[in-house]
Amino acid sequence: MTVPDPPASSSSTPLVARSPYELRVSLGKDVPESDVRTALATGDMGFLHSFTTGSAVDGPGVRVVAWTAGCMWRCVYCHNPDTWTMSNGIPVSIQRATEELRKYREGLRVMSGGFTLSGGEALMQDRFAVKLFTAARAMKIHTALDTNGYYGDRLTDAELDTIDLVLLDLKAWDPERHRRLTGMDNAPTLAFARRLAERGTPVWVRFVLVPGWTDDPGEVAQIARFARSLGNVERVDVLPFHQMGRFKWKQLGLEYALGDVTPPSAEVVERTCAAFRGAGVTAY
Repeated sequence: MTVPDPPASSSSTPLVARSPYELRVSLGKDVPESDVRTALATGDMGFLHSFTTGSAVDGPGVRVVAWTAGCMWRCVYCHNPDTWTMSNGIPVSIQRATEELRKYREGLRVMSGGFTLSGGEALMQDRFAVKLFTAARAMKIHTALDTNGYYGDRLTDAELDTIDLVLLDLKAWDPERHRRLTGMDNAPTLAFARRLAERGTPVWVRFVLVPGWTDDPGEVAQIARFARSLGNVERVDVLPFHQMGRFKWKQLGLEYALGDVTPPSAEVVERTCAAFRGAGVTAY
């Protein structure tokens, strides 16, 4: 199978966004469905919201982050709902994505940084992800995958070897709470976490702290115990909820359930971090 070149209009769209909160829609709407299916099967083309540079929060050092388009979850606090739909992304050949990454190769080495593939959900485009990680490793760039883990079983052990670090999003422990938050079951995520532990793959857990939704002490304690039991979790990042993506929900015509929710206080964030530390896990 051969993927045709992306539409000419897509090549004029800058890959580097002003910020990861930039609203981008319908950039891949002209790609025929048959080409989308071929792209997903081969990984020769992907759909990206954007690249951002200079990130210090998506893995060790200073990093370049590629944000994929397409996600099967519907997190109520998502700050980039425009990444839910694959056709909102820029159709990008693997060659173009690799060359974009190559621009930053030397700087990333100097700054002890690397490349992070995020989303959306990057493993909705697992073949593209594998090819991009393979290219990064060939350039001796540290690689990280930010994922909800739901499609972790799409990656073979050999393909996981191209990933130096997994940033694993643990949204909730209780299955019913998880479904209310994301619309999906968390069993595949937990299974992927256990698989990574068996392999000894380094993991940073990411936990979004949303007042009234994910701040229950018992829930936090369960996630903390699970993270500690794995043995490969290097740290937990407690991410305070914010309203920076609220405008996207309005512009996309989506009902936003968290309009009245305020970000957690510094005291609540520290108390949550302390709960993780109390279970024997490094937390920030």
